[in-house]
Amino acid sequence: MSSKSHWEKIYKEKSPQEVSWTQEIPTTSIEFFNDFKIQKDDPIIDVGCGESKFVDYLIDNGYKNISVLDISENAINNAKKRIGSRSEFINWIICDINEFEPEGNYVVWHDRAVFHFLTSQVEIDRYVRKVKLNTENFIIGAFSTFGPKKCSGLDITQYHEPSLKKLFVDQRFSLKRTENINHITPFGTTQNFIFCSFSSKK
Repeated sequence: MSSKSHWEKIYKEKSPQEVSWTQEIPTTSIEFFNDFKIQKDDPIIDVGCGESKFVDYLIDNGYKNISVLDISENAINNAKKRIGSRSEFINWIICDINEFEPEGNYVVWHDRAVFHFLTSQVEIDRYVRKVKLNTENFIIGAFSTFGPKKCSGLDITQYHEPSLKKLFVDQRFSLKRTENINHITPFGTTQNFIFCSFSSKK
């Protein structure tokens, strides 16, 4: 089964309460996002959004230049239905992150639980290049070295602060904040994530 077929099936057959990554309120993402002082019309992208309510927070708080990307058309359609008429103001992108070619730069790039699904060095390096070329500020949430080794039946790559710094810190980007978070799934199990944010040094 291709990656796209896998995720289309998940979002067609399972409700948010039947998948481990669901958050009623994406508190950590919101806290990290609020560290950045940005304007309401600054471009923001949430990659691998699924049915996340991070986009709801952005809309509710007056952000006007929002892009949302996911490989699954079913996930995007489910999110649109939940948001209702306000969804017409969002730039919805149905695309595999490996194939995504940004048309412009973003002030904030947010990724909770996409990056860790990239398991080959080629995919990882490609993603890192896209981030460095196309955003000023970057938030990532990934399974930590204390977290799961698989998700939704797929292998993942675990991270800790040193490994993320090695990938993303360079002459342009510096580490802004790091936090390990225990995510409680809808089934009551615990998954440990590492969240990091990076900012350009300009």
